[in-house]
Amino acid sequence: MAVAPSHPRPRQQKRKDWILRSQSSGMERIEAFFHGRGYAMHRHDTYAIGITMGGVQSFQYKKSMRHSLPGNTMALYPDEPHDGQAGSEAGFRYRMLYIEPSLLQDALGGVALPFIEGGISTDPRLFGVVRNLLLHMDDEVEPLQQDDGIFELARAMDAVSGKRPRRHAADFGAAQLAREYIHGALDRTLTLDELAQACGRDRWSLTRDFRSFFGTSPYRYLSMRRLDMARRLMAQGLPLADAAAMSGFADQSHMTRLFTKTYGIAPAHWLRIMRREA
Repeated sequence: MAVAPSHPRPRQQKRKDWILRSQSSGMERIEAFFHGRGYAMHRHDTYAIGITMGGVQSFQYKKSMRHSLPGNTMALYPDEPHDGQAGSEAGFRYRMLYIEPSLLQDALGGVALPFIEGGISTDPRLFGVVRNLLLHMDDEVEPLQQDDGIFELARAMDAVSGKRPRRHAADFGAAQLAREYIHGALDRTLTLDELAQACGRDRWSLTRDFRSFFGTSPYRYLSMRRLDMARRLMAQGLPLADAAAMSGFADQSHMTRLFTKTYGIAPAHWLRIMRREA
């Protein structure tokens, strides 16, 4: 009896990685898919708050590997190193909100920033608020709608937070003033002495105050606002060298190093996987 020849099973083609991005004042929303390693270790000065929509989303955070599943809420504290990778061969799809701590501070009124133990919450209150903020990625968020969502997020984060970073007696007004001053100096060299003098505080008290209320140092905050500007310019089609120069960086290499260290992905690769629709 003749045996039918065997045919190799067609190899299943991997889905391409992609990122869909939406930007509004002080808040960035993304939806993304990665089939393997998405990001190297990196850190940014915003909260990273999001939901896993499919697959297993794994990441190193606070010296442990975490695994987020659909129904979980991820809430990563500002300036905490983390990476991102698929926890299964199917890859993972997620939506994430990157929000400046200053927006939460406007609602919290000058208290220590909320901290979610372990970076993952199963609390339905937080999940519902975050899911609403991440609905309809292709729709423009109205200012009043965004303010309502941020207020609800601040209340939910405060309600479900675990232990908080230790606080010292701090001057919220001085920290706010320093933040505003930094926004006016993105295109030039700024020293801590100049910043302290403008705010009426000594250098190290101001540094502690700034970290307490905004989750990062004044220099990191300045660098991140320059990166925000560079990303906007690159997304508009400007060459990397021009985007770097217009954003206050010494040169393209300087911007590329900081971009990769901050986002865990090189700017050229970031541009390649950006897409407008899922």
